Amino acid sequence: MPRQLKILVPGGTHTVDLVGQRDELLRRIEGEFSSDILVRGNEITITGPHDDAQRAATVFEELLTLLRQGHVLTAESVDRAVEMVKAENGPKPSEVMGDTIVTTRGRPIRPKTAGQKRYVDATRKSTLVFAIGPAGTGKTYLAVAMAVKALRDKEIARIILTRPAVEAGERLGFLPGDVAQKVDPYLKPLYDALYEMLEPGHFGRLAERGTIEIAPLAFMRGRTLNDSFIILDEAQNTTPEQMKMFLTRLGMRSKAVVTGDITQIDLPEGQQSGLVAVQEILREVGGLEFVYLDAADVVRHKIVQEIVEAYRRHDEERPKKR
Repeated sequence: MPRQLKILVPGGTHTVDLVGQRDELLRRIEGEFSSDILVRGNEITITGPHDDAQRAATVFEELLTLLRQGHVLTAESVDRAVEMVKAENGPKPSEVMGDTIVTTRGRPIRPKTAGQKRYVDATRKSTLVFAIGPAGTGKTYLAVAMAVKALRDKEIARIILTRPAVEAGERLGFLPGDVAQKVDPYLKPLYDALYEMLEPGHFGRLAERGTIEIAPLAFMRGRTLNDSFIILDEAQNTTPEQMKMFLTRLGMRSKAVVTGDITQIDLPEGQQSGLVAVQEILREVGGLEFVYLDAADVVRHKIVQEIVEAYRRHDEERPKKR
């Protein structure tokens, strides 16, 4: 027996914000469930099989919560809400996309997927977090957002960004310029995120005072980093020795996030990745957390998600062909 459910759009919320211009958002939801959806005034009627009608109703209820939280709904956010509701056992869309990490230039930065929410929560509670996943899953961007938040809240005194310069073989002394100029090409993704999250000119002042520091991984040796939020990016290109050196720099009242994609290792053939090795070495150490992101957490163009998944399948099938 088909089930009929009614959703009332509360006063103060424009129905068009929920269903989209010319009902484009409504049609996206209707296309995902075996239900007919009718809008009349501020009433939405959903008719269909019991489970599908209930899930469609849950999507609308979650979207209404997001609207109350200040979201502007888009096709992307609606699609992600549908995915999370279909997953059933995961977090609610409003819990994920309603979690504001930091607001910059009037724009809130939030996780967009259940995996990103796990990553953000892990970073809040753990001293050391390893975020492992493919390109486009927000590993670097969210780490920088969490660092900026910690700096604004005076939880730490400085942000330190580091990355192995594999292409230069860490032989940075042979490159022209000062330290910052030498490693700029390798730290550009971190710069891009910082420029987006800080007011114009603010980054330069913080860098001059040493509040934000950039340092190639080779320059970290022998230091103890207190009161800092440290981000090691592209960690799949560290050796086990470099990874150990970095992890033992962590000082008092500090937090570290290590990001990397173990499918994109640029080390010489035969050289083990420190990010691969550390998963086995530290598996029983407390106070740290490994977060694994996958194609479902890619927040770039949808085709990127499909490309990542296609490569994953290809890599799984290769051994079978040998």
